[in-house]
Amino acid sequence: MKTTNSKKLFEAALRLMPGGVNSPVRAFRAVGTLPHFIARAKGAKLYDADGNAFLDYVMSWGPLILGHALAPVVKAVARATARGTSYGAPTALEVQLAEMINEAVPSMERIRLVSSGTEAVMSAIRLARAYTGRDAILKFEGGYHGHADSLLVKAGSGAMTLGIPDSPGIPADLARHTMTVPYNDIGAVERLLEAHHANFACVIVEPVAGNMGVVPPHGDFLNRLRDLTHHYRIVLIFDEVITGFRVAYGGAQARYGVTPDLTCLGKIIGGGLPVGAYGGRADIMKLIAPEGPVYQAGTLSGNPLAVTAGIETLKQLKKAGVYRQLEERGRLLGSGLIRAAREAGISVTLNRVGSMMTMFFTPGPVTDYASAKKSDTQAYAKFFRAMLSQGIYLAPSQFEAAFLSTAHTPADIAKTVKAARAAFAKLKIN
Repeated sequence: MKTTNSKKLFEAALRLMPGGVNSPVRAFRAVGTLPHFIARAKGAKLYDADGNAFLDYVMSWGPLILGHALAPVVKAVARATARGTSYGAPTALEVQLAEMINEAVPSMERIRLVSSGTEAVMSAIRLARAYTGRDAILKFEGGYHGHADSLLVKAGSGAMTLGIPDSPGIPADLARHTMTVPYNDIGAVERLLEAHHANFACVIVEPVAGNMGVVPPHGDFLNRLRDLTHHYRIVLIFDEVITGFRVAYGGAQARYGVTPDLTCLGKIIGGGLPVGAYGGRADIMKLIAPEGPVYQAGTLSGNPLAVTAGIETLKQLKKAGVYRQLEERGRLLGSGLIRAAREAGISVTLNRVGSMMTMFFTPGPVTDYASAKKSDTQAYAKFFRAMLSQGIYLAPSQFEAAFLSTAHTPADIAKTVKAARAAFAKLKIN
């Protein structure tokens, strides 16, 4: 596989950017190789600067649920670009997208568009603190909710991959307001809230954990969270930056039948362009300026290009059979990978919810941050490199999800499983 151009680009990037990248996991350090610089993408495939083609299971970390450069989305954005790229003023498009989100996620009675998932979560927490008059946050170990200061405490995703449990630069006085308990451990939540409920503004949770790898909620975990937060008058925030419109048209809250007070959404509502949103109960959201005193603003909030891409994406997702197809393709890939591992005698655990999954290199089960960390990251790195050499592009970290799109075909999945058999065989020999 040629890598000359990617190597040259990385050398240039190292002189200009910290670590040569604009987001840490892109450096490929956890998988022991150099990053491929991507030149273009179409459907389920990426093409790098050296002309190599890859079947993509990262999908821009989840939001490209329709695949890369879907014609209706591209055409809609091109038309919007011709009308101007940013106005800093209200548009009819913002209203249309908000209506579509509200229809899909009725718990989001009022919606504020922002420019990223991090911004959505940061704003939702500020709002919860204002609404309750309390300061403390309860989050779950391994849950990643963006890089705002209060949330980089026992965070998953990139922080987990790099072995940075808490980032320098966060004041201790701020970090002390964030408490953590194990994901799926409702008993730990009950004990903490019983003792300290008067201090907590909110409980924030990924209803399906996606940033310690995919970890589904067990049993009545989400329902009990809802009951406890309601009982103690604590705001329940669902971080659906990954799961929103991914695991169901109405997100994880529709899939599991649990209604939060506030919801955060990410780039899937912008067709992969920079966008986010938070919203929820009208009596809470009315505190946001200019209706209320809680300040939050953004020059590019409701950007017409991102909103246009989002409208077209949601139109496509609403078509009959889309999620049934994604579920079936996810089942097909997941079962194929498990079968390939068993044939090679390799112990893995595969967690899947719909079209998102993680294969952990541990016999499992994986139910929380602690059990996810038992994974053999070196084995994953070897598997990653073996798959990449066969044209399969996986997340460059054990602790991330693989994502399918409507562009992935049964033939793509068959090719991926065949590559996995070869990769597992190589692991067994080594």
